[in-house]
Amino acid sequence: MKSIAIIRLSSLGDIIQSAIILQFIKKNFKSVKITWFVDEEFKEILKFANSLDEVVALPLKKKEFLKSYEILKAYKNKFDLVLDPQGLIKSSIVAKILASKVVVGYYKNSIKEPLASIFYNKKLEISYNENIIIRNLELASFALDFKYNLLDILNKKKIFKSKKENFTFLKKNRLKNILIAPFSSDESKNYASFYEVVNGVKANFYILSLGEEQKERAKNIAGDKGVVLNNLKLEEILNLMELMDLVVGNDSGITHLAWAQNRPSITLFGNRPAKRNTFITKTNLIIDAKKEIDAKKIDKNDYCINSIDPKEIIKLVKSLIK
Repeated sequence: MKSIAIIRLSSLGDIIQSAIILQFIKKNFKSVKITWFVDEEFKEILKFANSLDEVVALPLKKKEFLKSYEILKAYKNKFDLVLDPQGLIKSSIVAKILASKVVVGYYKNSIKEPLASIFYNKKLEISYNENIIIRNLELASFALDFKYNLLDILNKKKIFKSKKENFTFLKKNRLKNILIAPFSSDESKNYASFYEVVNGVKANFYILSLGEEQKERAKNIAGDKGVVLNNLKLEEILNLMELMDLVVGNDSGITHLAWAQNRPSITLFGNRPAKRNTFITKTNLIIDAKKEIDAKKIDKNDYCINSIDPKEIIKLVKSLIK
């Protein structure tokens, strides 16, 4: 095995969770070259990925599809194996264009878009509701015939590179530092009572926002106690996370990044299946709305995340930072 292609085009959180497979592949195949194909909108995070040799960004907007096709043609038949952990029609088409001898994906009942499976010639059957980290590692181990166990996941190395950085906005006191990631692209995943959490714990709070609309909402969360951090670059967030004692947020790329970097986190869930979307450890915990959720049947009009009592979050925050 000399070269492997991974196809995970989007989105930020899913890419972060898929990147766990990189160190497991390199552990078992030290000299293999790994190339990752990604939507150019999400390429930034992969610049910091450990154990990754090459990133190929594809302009996947409709008007630029032909440009993506030309890029892919340049890589045709260059891989010993193509791995598609995304399992969508668009990712399987990319796999088909690359035309590897071995294209590994999931059986039709194991993915959200069953038609994608027709482009795979080696297929894994696994429940779509299985934990996403397990799904990713099961696919990689099935494709490459290596073994792993839960202890290997718990003892994983940091998935992304980070470095020491001096942030002038950090408060200089003895209180713990807590990063709040309150926003996502899907409003039904956002929790409305972070203000109560910030005011219920004695700590230094930093609230992430992106753009002016989120900035105003972040100010309401921060009140006169927290610091709003607007439009930080992804590299800055990676470096800042190393200085945080805890990350709290919804089911989004930032809380998944905390897990990837072995930083303590609390992830809030409402209309998404919590135990599928987060790999729980002693310091990476979840609080959910206590509903049975089928990952294939997400109701984006369900705002049950707001049924979570802020007191429950406050209690768990205190237990993790004491």
